[in-house]
Amino acid sequence: MKARRDIRHLTTRKGKAWPDEKIEKRLAELERRLKASTKKRDRRRVNLPPLRFNEALPIFAKKGEIIEAIERHPVIVVSGETGSGKTTQLPQYCLAAGRGIDGLIGCTQPRRIAATTVSRRIAEEMGQKHGEAVGYKIRFKDRTRKDGYIKIMTDGILLAETQSDRYLGAYDTIIVDEAHERSLNIDFILGILQTLVNERNDLKLIITSATIDTEKFSKAFGNAPVIEVSGRMYPVDVQYITPETDPSANGELTHVELAVQAVKRVLSQSHAGDMLVFMPTEQDIRETCELLEAQTPEGTRVMPLFARLTAAEQSRVFARI
Repeated sequence: MKARRDIRHLTTRKGKAWPDEKIEKRLAELERRLKASTKKRDRRRVNLPPLRFNEALPIFAKKGEIIEAIERHPVIVVSGETGSGKTTQLPQYCLAAGRGIDGLIGCTQPRRIAATTVSRRIAEEMGQKHGEAVGYKIRFKDRTRKDGYIKIMTDGILLAETQSDRYLGAYDTIIVDEAHERSLNIDFILGILQTLVNERNDLKLIITSATIDTEKFSKAFGNAPVIEVSGRMYPVDVQYITPETDPSANGELTHVELAVQAVKRVLSQSHAGDMLVFMPTEQDIRETCELLEAQTPEGTRVMPLFARLTAAEQSRVFARI
């Protein structure tokens, strides 16, 4: 891409002719860079990691259609519900479509914890050591390698990279995941990419969204094809629990105490499995954890999870015991 711009610059110098010796010098430099780029491309093709698709996921049924669409179109929109497998499988489908050779396959995630866990999962599925062929980059932490193939990052990181590399030359494919969340970062990124796909004919863009807004994304990118993927839902049992009253509190319990009460009731029915408790603020989370640690049975692990925790602290939630 940069070589093409340099060649164009040599031929369009506002009507002024370049000195012959300067043209020869620039052409020699371009030739050297192109040879180095060709060697790098061949090396990346040889070292391409083996692909191991997860056939149990619903998106696998559309694997062939998605790979063909990536090969044929500069932009595609993949619409899929939660559980379809699009987040972990699409980067691998890009590799199968021949992407990742001329540059990285970049995939954005709205949150740091999603970026780190998704990259670990993809590396695990591909049988790779995390941080090598597959890595991630979040604020203050970069676990990617120059010879890597897949880079998972927050949308804020990709947006920041446009400040130093307006053409995003490090990537040959970009996946904007969960675009329906429509944050300010995502909207800026989509606006920048809308220009880039017209200026870079080597760039592929994949936008993933829930079942809403797919037509809007398609029209914004020249009626890009939309591929719909089914999701996979698990049975959910909804229980409405009447809170027990506390005489010492005159029958008025806080939402933190009610949450603890609900957890204890579930634990009394079953001691196996995991439980996720949603609380509105960081302070509520900390208070809930403190109460649960004091009141739950021995052997119960209570772990907080919120954005201000370090990546290592967040990863504890997903660690296998």
